[in-house]
Amino acid sequence: MLSIEEISDRLEIQQLLIDYSTAIDRRRFDDLDAVFTPDAYIDYRVAGGIDGSFPEVKAWLKEVLPSFPAYYHLVGNADVRVSGDTATSRAICFNPMVMGGGEGQDSAQVYFVGIWYVDEFVRTEQGWRMSKRVEEKCFDKIV
Repeated sequence: MLSIEEISDRLEIQQLLIDYSTAIDRRRFDDLDAVFTPDAYIDYRVAGGIDGSFPEVKAWLKEVLPSFPAYYHLVGNADVRVSGDTATSRAICFNPMVMGGGEGQDSAQVYFVGIWYVDEFVRTEQGWRMSKRVEEKCFDKIV
């Protein structure tokens, strides 16, 4: 049986997954400061992105994502495992992204991305924070 503390920890970590998606989808990249540790490692290479430290990846997101007219993240099946002051999770993400279709372009395409977020977390004085995020490919398709 789960303790109240472990239930609380899991809910806080699941909320971080939501907070990440909300920050990205609303293009509020500074909100990611409350999701990641300052020294977090992020690896988006499987979906055509970059890998590096949180500050490097945050700057890249601010530069690249505005070129997509629309996108969203649907995250589910979060398997959260807590061990003291550290935790891991694996969650599925469906992320359709509109490409093109802007002014002077004939039509838009949609890039359908299915990935697994494989994450590590650490408990900090400010609460749980993500210390590592690696994307694993499930599928992708351009239509």
